[in-house]
This record gives sequence, structure tokens and C-alpha cells, in this order.
Amino acid sequence: MPSNSSRTKRIAIGTIFGTLIFIFKVFIPTPYDKMFVGFEALLLALGSLIIRRMGATNVGAVGGLLMTYGRVEYAPFSLIFAVMYGALIDGLFLALRVRMSHRKVKTGGVIISLALSTTIVGLLSTYTIVSLELMPMIPFLYLIILLVGIANGAAAGYITSFLWTRYLAFYIQE
Repeated sequence: MPSNSSRTKRIAIGTIFGTLIFIFKVFIPTPYDKMFVGFEALLLALGSLIIRRMGATNVGAVGGLLMTYGRVEYAPFSLIFAVMYGALIDGLFLALRVRMSHRKVKTGGVIISLALSTTIVGLLSTYTIVSLELMPMIPFLYLIILLVGIANGAAAGYITSFLWTRYLAFYIQE
């Protein structure tokens, strides 16, 4: 059972990461913010590794909750898809057994987890927003956004693995 100090640090990290996601996303208009998900994916993945249990989900919930105030017109969807994104990352990290030990992660597993999570959430959010006619249907634009988003997710997976193995794992206590 983690100590209160450890628990407080994990809550603080989740809040800081979620707030950073909000600050980054609020300045990029929709739907282009879906193309540049690398920063968000990186913070969600690090949240999952640092906070451990439901870490990415917690970070996503904080970011999504803040986005409901930042983009009122997409209020319920911002929260739903942010939590879904975090939960998918947490679930895929668990299913692919990404964390091999305290200091090592499977780089391929991290990359696949983030690319797959990005793809699923990107497709579902685009479909939902377009079907509800909150945005016009522009197939070529959404294809480009999806492809660049997947590439961003995969790159974030590699960067996450590198940062964790090279720098962060040594400073995060179990």
C-alpha cells in the first residue's frame, strides 16, 4: 500500500499532466488538435507508468474535465473521449505487459499501445462529431488528421519508452 506522501505525489503528477494537456489543446482549434496528439499521448503514457494503476485514465479525466470548460460546445465529448483515451492506454499497457520491471518497458509495446489507442479514439471521436453534425464531413482532411495522429501516437510511444528507460525510471519510487 503506497504511503500518503506517495499517493499525494501521484495525484499531483496526474493533475499537472492533465492541466498541461488542457493548456496545449486549448490553443489548437478542433479538429487539428486531433492531429497533434503526440504531446497528449506522451503525458498519458508517462502518467500510466508513473501513477501506475489507472494513471493514464486519471490524467485523461483531468484534461477532459478542463476541456469541457475550454470548449463548451463539445463538453460531454471532450470528457468522454479523454477518459476513453487514457483507459485504452492503461488497458493496452496491461494487456501487452508493457512494464517488464520497475526500470524497463517494452518499447514495441508502448509504441503499439499508443498508436492503437490514438487510432481507436481518433476514429470514434471523428465519427461521433461528424454524425452529430457538429463538424462538416471532409474526408480528405480527416484522413490526413488520422494518419498524422497515428504517426504522432507511435512517435510518442518511442519517446515515452526512451524517457522512461533513460531518465525517469531511476527517479520514480515504487
